[in-house]
Parts: sequence; C-alpha cells; structure tokens
Amino acid sequence: MNILTIAAHPDDETLGCGGTLLKHRAAGDHLFWVIVTQAHNPQWTAQTIEQKTAEVERVSQAYGMTQHFRLGFPAARLDTVPQAELIERIRAVIAEVRPERVYLVHQGDVHSDHRAVFAATMSALKPFAMAQAGVRRVLSYETLSSTEAAPPYVERTFMPNVFSEITPYLERKIELMRLYETETHPDPLPRGPSAIRALARYRGATIGTEYAEAFMLIREIL
Repeated sequence: MNILTIAAHPDDETLGCGGTLLKHRAAGDHLFWVIVTQAHNPQWTAQTIEQKTAEVERVSQAYGMTQHFRLGFPAARLDTVPQAELIERIRAVIAEVRPERVYLVHQGDVHSDHRAVFAATMSALKPFAMAQAGVRRVLSYETLSSTEAAPPYVERTFMPNVFSEITPYLERKIELMRLYETETHPDPLPRGPSAIRALARYRGATIGTEYAEAFMLIREIL
C-alpha cells in the first residue's frame, strides 16, 4: 500500500503521525512525503536553511521513505501563493504516487500554512478525483504547538474519530523528532519529548492502550 503524508512544514508529520508512519513501514507499506514549504531568506539565514534541508534528508532516510517531495513554497507565506498553483502542485504528486491513504494537516490549526495546505489538498481530492487517483481514505492529524493553539471556535476544533496504537513506536518517534534540531523544543514546551509522550498517552487512554495517535476521518471510499 502507498501512504502519502502531506505536511506544511517538515516536522508536522513526525509530530502528527510519526508513530503511525513507522507502523505502516513495519507492515511493508511504501511511504511518500510531501513538504509544501521551506525556509527562505531573509527570515532564515543561509546556514539555517542548509541545516533544515539536511534535517529533511536525515528524517526521510530514518523513516525509510520511498520518496519525498519538496514543493518549495515560502514558509509562513502561503497566503501570498495563488491557490490554483498550490492545488496543481499537490494534485501532481497525488497523481504520481497514487496513494491509497493520505495523512494531512488539520484545517483548524493556528498556523495559516496548515489551513492553506488542507484547503488545497481537499480541492485536489474532490470525491470523483479521489476515486480516480486511487485514494480510499483521507485523515487529518494534530500537530503539537499548532492544533491546540487554535482559537476556541467550533469549526476549528480537532475532533478525533480514528485512533492508531503506536505503543511499540513511540520512543522511535521521539528520537526522530530530535533530528529536527531547528524545530524541536526542550521540555516543558509543546514539541518537547514529555509533551509528545503525554499526548500519545492521553490518546492511548481513550482507546484503552498505552500510546496512540488520533486522527479525523475526512473522507473514505469503501
């Protein structure tokens, strides 16, 4: 099975569905990764941009990704990108990969890049297009420091209805997050190891297991 994870920023997928991706890999599935944005001058230094690029390569290898795609749009500036261009670039990757399952950032996150990526992906995956591309299931994931930071509006709430047990993979997920030296937080901040572990424990308790990740089922074709 081909699995495609769509992230606005490199660390989104590890925070949101890293344990589940490791689980897919252990099952023999093929992993593909889309990173929509990248750091740019002058907001980031050339050294930091180079370091972030190296982090992506290390993480991709650590997951055993079959392929990763860097779309190269400017981070924190997707509101300046024509939506049609963003839709077409994401659609092209979906057509190439033909994933059966897609993991996607949550549409209600506080980060505007996440909202733009979600909207563009759902435009590319209208029900008829989803069927033609071979996509059977689309799920959105929560991203620490973005999902829980959204304002308290009902339409932006993350309401999980799908859970994935990741007990055997949690510690490896935390190790992979440490590869993002430019993005990780020390405890007790949201991207620190204790927060990652606490969220996984809470989601695990919901389904009566030790650790889990939670998702919202956006669309499924049976």
